[in-house]
Order: sequence, then structure tokens, then C-alpha cells
Amino acid sequence: MIMLYGSQQDYDALAGRPGERPAWPAEDVAAMHAFMEAWNNELVDSGEFVDARGLAAPVHTRRVGLRAGVPVVTDGPYAETEEVLAGYTIVECESFDRATEIAARLAKTPRPENAGPDHEWYVDVRPLDGRGEPQE
Repeated sequence: MIMLYGSQQDYDALAGRPGERPAWPAEDVAAMHAFMEAWNNELVDSGEFVDARGLAAPVHTRRVGLRAGVPVVTDGPYAETEEVLAGYTIVECESFDRATEIAARLAKTPRPENAGPDHEWYVDVRPLDGRGEPQE
């Protein structure tokens, strides 16, 4: 599973709402969507694509936890967690290294120059239970 991350600020910028991060111009959003569509289509064409979904903005999240043994529901987003899972892609490929190569291609996702430094971008690659590298 290739897990993509973002923050409420990222969702706002992509929606054209400036805040802590500048709003993305419509043409940059379109370029990002076109890149992601091409990336997904390449995986479909290679037979490695299994599933992919984007998730709604963190503001639409609810966290259910326990306090003194009683379930407590908290609406998001959460100040203590800036980055949250924004979406995922599941691939079925020959190796964990191949999945990592596929994920690394996402580093070329178009973005505006004012979107922040490259070190703020990352995805995680993690085998699903029962697939890929042996579980420890």
C-alpha cells in the first residue's frame, strides 16, 4: 500500500482557500490531477494496480477514543496531528522494491513553486498483511 499524506492546510490550498499555505492556482491543481491520473493509468496498464482512494479533508474526521472506559468522539482536524492519511494506492507487484520504485515516481507530482520545500513531501510504502515481504 502506498500511503499519501496531507494536512488540512494542504486540502485548503488545493481547494483555492489561502491560509497557512498559499492557494494553488487552478492550472496547478489540474496539472497535479493529470499527473496522478497518468500515474494510475500506467499502473492499470502494467497490471499492478489493485485499488486507490482519496480521503475527505481532515476537517470531516471523527476520532473515537476512550476516557475512563467511556467512548468519546472528537471532531477533526486535530492540532496534535498535522499530517494525516490523504489517500492510498494498492499495488500488486513483484517485490517491495518495485512498490518503492512506483511510489518514488510520485516525487515528480507537479506543484506550485510556493507550495513549500521538497522535504515536506513524503509517502509511505507498507506491505499489506500476508503480502510482500515476510512479516516480523
